[in-house]
Amino acid sequence: MTTKKGISLALLVAGVVALWLVPRMGASDSLLNLLILMFIYTMLATSWNILGGYTGQVNLGHAAFFGLGTLATRMLYTAGHPLPLALLAAGVVPAAFSMLIGVPAFRLRLRGDYFTIGTLALSQILYITIGNVLPKITYLPIADIQNYQLGPRYSIILALALFTVGVSYALVKSRLGLGMVAVRENEDAAESLGVNAFTHKLLALAVSAFLGGLAGGAYAYYQTSYYFNYTFSPPWSLEPVNMAFIGGVGTIHGPIIGAVFFVLLKEWLVMKVGEYHLIIFGTLFLLVVLFLPGGLVEAWERVRRAFTRRPAGKVALVPSAEGSGLPANSLTSEGEEVPMG
Repeated sequence: MTTKKGISLALLVAGVVALWLVPRMGASDSLLNLLILMFIYTMLATSWNILGGYTGQVNLGHAAFFGLGTLATRMLYTAGHPLPLALLAAGVVPAAFSMLIGVPAFRLRLRGDYFTIGTLALSQILYITIGNVLPKITYLPIADIQNYQLGPRYSIILALALFTVGVSYALVKSRLGLGMVAVRENEDAAESLGVNAFTHKLLALAVSAFLGGLAGGAYAYYQTSYYFNYTFSPPWSLEPVNMAFIGGVGTIHGPIIGAVFFVLLKEWLVMKVGEYHLIIFGTLFLLVVLFLPGGLVEAWERVRRAFTRRPAGKVALVPSAEGSGLPANSLTSEGEEVPMG
């Protein structure tokens, strides 16, 4: 097990280093743009997964946090404030906003379909409001447009994506993460065991909003121009859900896999079928939910188990205290019983 963890860690470090070196090896702008989109979508799917995947509170209004993050970063950065401050505001503003809606919602024990519909309505309210209040296009400062380079933006957005995944991993592996999963499985049972469901759901909402807003800040720094209300539109709420479920909801690497798969397939479908790609993604989402609820992560586990399962009739040897092997019915590392011959 230790060897497997060491190999996994080495591969992870090698992958991060390889990604970091991409712009320094003369990669084309098209490749950098593709990877940047993957990083932003990874941040979106991972941030949604904290609340929807691990805590069981399905949020169909994630665009509200993403849009507030873009708005905070864009306004501060174009006003001449330092980029670190603008990106920090991208997380803090949505997190503060999430408290305004989370405290009354969770105090009233709003859960299930009611919570989902409420978040969807909230994002639509912001979408319409921002469209009426700020109907104009936003541009980066002229000096930034003249000196625009993808390389520095690529590195910053990669660092933000790694930060997002790292925070998600640390949270999920902590006691708080275990409490979040307990709330997801059975809120009433979790509370009977001493888990404060209100606190765990509120914390998950705040972290999800912070990281979702950070993704919005990365988008605002990356794009030279866009409509203010565009980042509040429904696709930015629905696509994170799609990616999380396709990759594997409630897992660390599922949203990452889903984001990479989503971006690659979307780019290919847009070139081939245009707007009809929305129908294809909708159909794919339904198929995954119905027949593969664990997403691509579950599919991979099924394939791996199929190739590593011991053939029926093999004898499992269990070392005894004296060091000899004795046949016995025992469980494999995959949790399956090995039959006696």
